[in-house]
Amino acid sequence: MDNPDLSTSEAFSAFLEELRLQIQTSVKSVCHAKVDAIVMGMSAETFWGGIEGAVEFEKYITEISGGLGVTTGAAACAAVMKTYGVKRIGIITPYQPVGDQQVTDYFTQIGCDIAVLEGLKCPSATSIADVTSEEIKDAFRKVDGPDVELVIQVGTNLCAGIACAELEEELGKPVIAINTATVWHAYRTNGIKDQIKGWGSLLEKH
Repeated sequence: MDNPDLSTSEAFSAFLEELRLQIQTSVKSVCHAKVDAIVMGMSAETFWGGIEGAVEFEKYITEISGGLGVTTGAAACAAVMKTYGVKRIGIITPYQPVGDQQVTDYFTQIGCDIAVLEGLKCPSATSIADVTSEEIKDAFRKVDGPDVELVIQVGTNLCAGIACAELEEELGKPVIAINTATVWHAYRTNGIKDQIKGWGSLLEKH
């Protein structure tokens, strides 16, 4: 990406436009390795346009990859909600308001009731990775509550996997990192049933 600026909603939208141009080249490149499936290690674009947009995005990746199956952050999140049987959730994101609205729309359309969404408004794509584990945990605590059944993080450059696993014990409920969810979904939809400890209840028990 030539410009990682995410400091405003306008910059965020421009970033996604450039991303769409880069995705095709990237997908075709990894397919040279004769892979069996595609896993999207980014999530903002997969939520854009709600359920309809998510489905269209998957179709697009399948088309440019020559017919491969694809796992996206959005699809993984929907599968997580079904697996845990929850409705009332809290969400944290690294995004600007324009991105937060797309996330809100998607989760609402798949039947979730969002108690609180906390957007961290990271100023660039690279600065997302600078958010510390403690800052991530604090953000989760802000969106938790007695009526919240599950809390989840989106934005794949947030390093939240270990923090989420640790926080599950404190909050006593599922705390889901989107990277963990995406890997889990890729495994399960491709017949890999390994249950892996250290990354929270999703990979260990489901």
